Amino acid sequence: MSDASLTCSAKACREMATWALLWNNPKVHTPDRRKVWLACDEHRVTLGDFLSLRGFLRATVPVDDIPADAG
Repeated sequence: MSDASLTCSAKACREMATWALLWNNPKVHTPDRRKVWLACDEHRVTLGDFLSLRGFLRATVPVDDIPADAG
């Protein structure tokens, strides 16, 4: 990913993302599929909580460690 595409996924946030929240909706995706939400330090917990409450969050990793097959 280029630096320009590493913007936090939180609504109206334009900060550079430092975290990747890897998630999967089991009703829609195959078990091995990982979608990615990007998060700045400020929004990492709130975005993670949103996904966790729904049972979607699979992992939180630094943006440099986003798996090549995620997306």
